[in-house]
Amino acid sequence: MDTHHIRNEINGQLPAFKAAFYQFSAGPSQADYSRRDFYKIWLVNHSGTLTFPERSVRISGPSLLFLHPLLPYAFMPDEKERSGYWAIFTEAFLRTDARAERFSLHSLFRMESPTILTLQDEGYATVSFLFQHIVSTYHSGYTLKYESLKSYIDLLMHEGLKMQPAEINGTRQNAAFRIAGQFLDTLEKQYPIATPMEPIVLRKPKDFAAVLAIHVNHLNAVVQEVTGKSTRTHIAERMIAESKALLHFSNWSIADIAYCLGFEYPNHFNNFFKKHTGATPLSLRR
Repeated sequence: MDTHHIRNEINGQLPAFKAAFYQFSAGPSQADYSRRDFYKIWLVNHSGTLTFPERSVRISGPSLLFLHPLLPYAFMPDEKERSGYWAIFTEAFLRTDARAERFSLHSLFRMESPTILTLQDEGYATVSFLFQHIVSTYHSGYTLKYESLKSYIDLLMHEGLKMQPAEINGTRQNAAFRIAGQFLDTLEKQYPIATPMEPIVLRKPKDFAAVLAIHVNHLNAVVQEVTGKSTRTHIAERMIAESKALLHFSNWSIADIAYCLGFEYPNHFNNFFKKHTGATPLSLRR
């Protein structure tokens, strides 16, 4: 299946995930040097050269690659006979609760350069086993297969974290992960909202910075580095998720929902909700 077709399907209404085993016997051909619209985890069984901005890297044997959608790259294989596995997905596919662990895993997908891990025998056996199950589950008729696939992808990323060199996965990033994790934990502790009479009090990056006793600029920089998203985006996304839950599952008035989310006037909440979802709060209740 060509990349154009994959991109069309993954941006459509189907769950934003695809996986495949590939095997070629044709002459080497270079993949287009471009950005993709999805995250990619790739098990490469053959040698070749991976090129990305200002650098090329030789891949000499079985390797596990983690590729960010904003990173342009091209791969030139050396061999006529080649095979491997890949899985591609959008961020929305993995999104669940705002857990620090989830965003730590995303440190594998770096915008400035790919994560390339050379696999030894044991690591190759584990990664191949996981990919075999990913592909078979993807093509199965199992009702909850996408939930199962999320678990397999999590396991793949954990394997990647375990194989990362110490200087990448060690002390240098511990402080940043700790601050980002504290921010996400503090954000999540405000939810779910139990009563409209107790509005949330932390609504802006500076509010969280004050609680964490750090400068707001440092908080913003760390959260962006670790998670790939701004502090404001995290706050807005969590607020929208809570808004939708309250609109669907509570009988609170829209004015009450606006108040408990910290909006002084309902029309401010309406504007915020429409900006981020393209719909009005009232439309979700019809």
